[in-house]
Amino acid sequence: MESRYNPASLEQKWQQSWAQQGLYKTPTDKDKPKFYALSMFPYPSGSLHMGHVRNYTITDVIARLKRMQGYRVLHPMGWDAFGLPAENAAIDRGVPPAEWTYQNIAQMREQLQKLGFSIDWEKEVTTCSPEYYRWTQWIFLQFFKCGLAYQKEAAVNWDPIDQTVLANEQVDNEGRSWRSGAIVEQKLLRQWFLKITDYANELLNDLEHLNGWPERVKLMQANWIGQSIGAQLEFPIIGLDEKIAVFTTRPDTVYGVSYVVLAPEHPLVSQVTTPEQKATVEAFIQEVKNQSNTDRTSEDKPKRGVPTGGKVINPFNEEEIPIWIADYVLYEYGTGAVMGVPAHDTRDFQFATQYDLPIKQVIVPDDADNDNEENDRVKMAYTGTGILVESCNFSGENSEHAKQAIINYAEDEGYGKGIIQYRLRDWLISRQRYWGAPIPIIHCPKCGAVAVPDHDLPVKLPENVKFSGRGPSPLAQLEDWVNVPCPKCGTAAKRETDTMDTFIDSSWYFLRYPDAKNDQQVFDSAITNDWMSVDQYVGGIEHAILHLLYSRFFTKVLRDRGLLHCKEPFEKLLTQGMVQGITYKNRNTGKYFPPSQVSPSNPQDPETGEKLEVFYEKMSKSKYNGVDPLEVMGKYGADTARMFILFKAPPEKDLEWDDADVEGQFRFLNRVWRIVTEFAEVSTSKPKNRELSKVEKDLKRAIHTAIKEVSEDLDGDYQFNTAVSELMKLSNALSEADCKASGIYAEGIETLLKLLAPFAPHIAEELWQMIGKTGSIHTQTWPEYDPEALVVDEITLVIQINGKTRGTLQVPATADHQTLEEYARNSEVSQRHIGDKTIKKVIVVPGKLVNFVVV
Repeated sequence: MESRYNPASLEQKWQQSWAQQGLYKTPTDKDKPKFYALSMFPYPSGSLHMGHVRNYTITDVIARLKRMQGYRVLHPMGWDAFGLPAENAAIDRGVPPAEWTYQNIAQMREQLQKLGFSIDWEKEVTTCSPEYYRWTQWIFLQFFKCGLAYQKEAAVNWDPIDQTVLANEQVDNEGRSWRSGAIVEQKLLRQWFLKITDYANELLNDLEHLNGWPERVKLMQANWIGQSIGAQLEFPIIGLDEKIAVFTTRPDTVYGVSYVVLAPEHPLVSQVTTPEQKATVEAFIQEVKNQSNTDRTSEDKPKRGVPTGGKVINPFNEEEIPIWIADYVLYEYGTGAVMGVPAHDTRDFQFATQYDLPIKQVIVPDDADNDNEENDRVKMAYTGTGILVESCNFSGENSEHAKQAIINYAEDEGYGKGIIQYRLRDWLISRQRYWGAPIPIIHCPKCGAVAVPDHDLPVKLPENVKFSGRGPSPLAQLEDWVNVPCPKCGTAAKRETDTMDTFIDSSWYFLRYPDAKNDQQVFDSAITNDWMSVDQYVGGIEHAILHLLYSRFFTKVLRDRGLLHCKEPFEKLLTQGMVQGITYKNRNTGKYFPPSQVSPSNPQDPETGEKLEVFYEKMSKSKYNGVDPLEVMGKYGADTARMFILFKAPPEKDLEWDDADVEGQFRFLNRVWRIVTEFAEVSTSKPKNRELSKVEKDLKRAIHTAIKEVSEDLDGDYQFNTAVSELMKLSNALSEADCKASGIYAEGIETLLKLLAPFAPHIAEELWQMIGKTGSIHTQTWPEYDPEALVVDEITLVIQINGKTRGTLQVPATADHQTLEEYARNSEVSQRHIGDKTIKKVIVVPGKLVNFVVV
């Protein structure tokens, strides 16, 4: 028998044993209820960090628990393997992206396996594998065939030196290209979009059914979708047959419009610009090209614009008003035009004041002092509700009521209509990069955009590619790959050279896991529908909007295509907090220092001697505050790393790494090891037809209290930290119990190991075998508590004299009010402290105390 806890050897031993047994292979029979436990899959960077460890440990505990509770469990893992870093590695290291990616995957898989996760590796998917992206392309074509995938011109980040499109991640905070340093321009290119806006209403409304999601995440999605109820109003352009459509949530202010603003990219700009303003307008448009959308819409930057010379008619009052273009209006949002009402919109007021445009107040507060109306109009915008003034037939009406009345009037007169609009834009999925799934479209001069036939999928990425980071997409330079006959008519045609946004890959991967090796179809609907929806999804809050929203969109589209039955992909969502490390920073220089260069008792800049700022921050290499999981596992073992990560903080909160607390969990596991190994050498017998002793009753109560508390902590909100505390209490109760030969003690040992198993699977398995059990502990049934075992036979009764505690007394828990008083009166404590004094009043608090008021 191993006398000493040696995690390195026993963890390796059990990981090999579990793999040989196929212990975590996904069941194919349906005789048990299903549970789909899923972590957000990682990008294969090559090395695990503590954020990964926390995410996957949480999911693993849930998966292990559910197996013991009688569920058939699907717990898979895969790799979000396409993306920019691999292409950058190809440029910097001169290695193909695939080679770099698969090398990283192998390395990270090995690291994950060392943590003892109960993952079914037969379900592994890799998004950059042709076996996977074949079906990513097939799904794209489902969107294309039902009109949800289309091309249009859209603005992209353009590097004028390298002559290439840049992802947002390749543009720094100053708007410069990551490689050339050039100021990035906005350029219009034909791009592929998915029509997520068709599902905006359903995506918004179905949030209320996601009861297992954090309210914070649902609110973030609702704000991102951004439903606005208002009106689309049309302003005829003087001298043209065209109209400018604007969307507004404040149709009640339409009589105060003093100008209309177009986005510089709006196609009507060239038509409304007069010859006199042409040079000014063109120069301004060129300036705006160099601004990011963030800069253009920033609240703390001045709004800039120029007049076009054109005018429109406000149909509601027949006034002629000027047309401007301005940087703060974006063509992608709304109609690409806004009506300027400076008296009732803060941004419009700033713009009108800056360019001396008219400001006309048409709403006054209910309690307005009309004598000050002129001053109010000039000083600031009034954005509240009130009474309409100078608004023709609507003057005198309440502004809230007037909104619908003005919409009705607009519809009757043909000036516009009431509509619901969303902040959500259609999803631009085109990427002018190599390392992504090729978009399976062929452009034919006769047939237009033609889908690649299903039997020709996947459209494989060619391997004879040169990477420079300059010029157009690497795929566009491969003539042999680009030039193909049209599948419809045979005419010489060209492949689409854009690849897909990597968010496409992660928007459906959870649907592939249940049927991961299917080479005939995207998935067998019967199999995937059996497992969907995901019962518990675990991942970072940073994915609250895009990934989770896109996954919901894909699920709904595939449901409408008849492939899925579920409306939502994820029943419950747990967004775990970050892992933070102790950080040392010189506030003056902004420089970070590794802990090895700093004395914790006197943290000073080793170069200047200045005092360093000490705080916890998200672990990162650049801040020298990371902790290598492999080092922790090498020193303490995977079980200790898992226990610490679960114990230190509730899963949704940030976790502050502390070596002392890691040490504490290692000591706890050593204590468990000692308790169980000592027990294994003692023969026990179950009590037969005899009353349990008080020590046994107390221990049994501690055992079943632990079962109850741990089970409740792992039900619903998953409070792993308090569950671990309960395990510690039970181990303490076992250590202190003076009945080690009793069957109750044996029950306690078995229960401790079963409760510990999901948290520290290796040591639990080893000790389970050590006490003579057969079969894996991870196939045992999760214990259930006995309510009768929690019943207390005796209670400690506090005896007070005139409100002051004088002693305690053990009494039967079932004693009634009168009996408690008798016990207290007859006690040695009462007789000693009351003596000949007169008892004026007796206060009995059942189950707690008896207080004698004496004189």
